[in-house]
Amino acid sequence: MDVTGGGDRDRGQGRDRDAEGRARSARPRDGLGRPLPYGAEGVARQPEGVLRTPAETVREAQRLLDAGMPFHAHEVFEDAWKSGPAAEAELWRGLAQLAVGLTHAARGNA
Repeated sequence: MDVTGGGDRDRGQGRDRDAEGRARSARPRDGLGRPLPYGAEGVARQPEGVLRTPAETVREAQRLLDAGMPFHAHEVFEDAWKSGPAAEAELWRGLAQLAVGLTHAARGNA
């Protein structure tokens, strides 16, 4: 399934699925991560599972925050949280949660 574009829908269950059968939304998203209708033009998603150094992670997340895309910055921090050393997990998780808070504030639902 192409989770960046139109994607495939599991018609029997009404949910989008990735190649491994996991539920994953294929709906396009706006700059704040809100789902848009199928077929609408959204912004490019952050690639998932990217391994970055801590400096690269902070640099990319800051670039996204400066561009007004806190949801996407959250995705960058989440990659570091899930793939980094256990000793750093709380730091990256906390930064991801802060980015989510900024996302909600930008959406007006803080």
